[in-house]
Amino acid sequence: MAKINYKSAGVDIDAGNEAVDRIKYGVQSTFTSNVLAGIGGFGALYDLKPILNSYKNPVMVQSIDGVGTKTIIARKLGKFDTIGIDLLSATANDILVMGARPLTFLDYIANDRLKPEIIEEIVSGMVKACKETRVSLVGGETAEMPDTYLSGEHDLVGVITGVVEKECIITGDSIMPGDSVLGLPSNGLHTNGYSFARKLFFDIGQYDVHDSLPELEKSVGLTLLEPHINYTNHVFAVLDKSIDIKGIAHITGGGLLENIPRILPDGCGIKIQKGSWPKPPVFDVMQHIGKVEKNEMYRTFNMGIGMVFIVDPSNVNIVKNVLNNLTEVYEIGNVVKGKKEVSV
Repeated sequence: MAKINYKSAGVDIDAGNEAVDRIKYGVQSTFTSNVLAGIGGFGALYDLKPILNSYKNPVMVQSIDGVGTKTIIARKLGKFDTIGIDLLSATANDILVMGARPLTFLDYIANDRLKPEIIEEIVSGMVKACKETRVSLVGGETAEMPDTYLSGEHDLVGVITGVVEKECIITGDSIMPGDSVLGLPSNGLHTNGYSFARKLFFDIGQYDVHDSLPELEKSVGLTLLEPHINYTNHVFAVLDKSIDIKGIAHITGGGLLENIPRILPDGCGIKIQKGSWPKPPVFDVMQHIGKVEKNEMYRTFNMGIGMVFIVDPSNVNIVKNVLNNLTEVYEIGNVVKGKKEVSV
């Protein structure tokens, strides 16, 4: 009888060690002087005192998110260098809406069979995004779990931690009818609605990831793999100038219709003006393929707006001028009396 060991059961410890060796120098390149211990230990050590000394009443803000079935597009293309960017960007945007500055990041990568070269590719994107956002990738975990995941599957999850001054937390409480709604453009789906998108393109449309469509600048697969925009620089370009932003919404799964109401106080609704910003063509392509109702599109996808600022009308041009070198800013609607609903 052949010898039984962990590897014969489907878990290769040596492959895990190789993966760590491949990524450790990239991960360490994200460290600041606050990182006391990172990759290789049982836990990460991060010295908070130098940061917290500059806050009167610091509040820790955390968020966790995953890349979801966008990983299936990566697998179909054999291209994994951007989904790590997606993960960092999605989580960073979730804490930015409260005015928090991202500090540290932890990742979790699980699959049926660990391939060190794929782990390296995923983490390389994560490292790139962390360095651009000035976030320390303080640790993570790889898990090889045969039978839990189908062959070739990957699950990618991340936790971000940030800090905000308590009196500066952006809550949306001061939003009132008459305020302006500003939209920062997305570059596509970001990390949202991929189960629906895959059904439209691959089941109904019968397209392949390598197919080209006249409406799209890239192949179907590369269009769907476009990395999630990180709005850290955009948000702090405004906040660092002490410009009052009453509310910020990250347009994630649930689209404009479900995400903006999360920051609205009682008695307020939002009226969005359709056509007040340019939509990436992928949304019209998907709507045409499936003859999808307009409301369903706006409830599933970001439709070309990745983040929303709600401001007093007197601040509209100030915000536009501040962000002039980073992005276009579109005035897409206004706050009205209502019941925490968005109409387009």
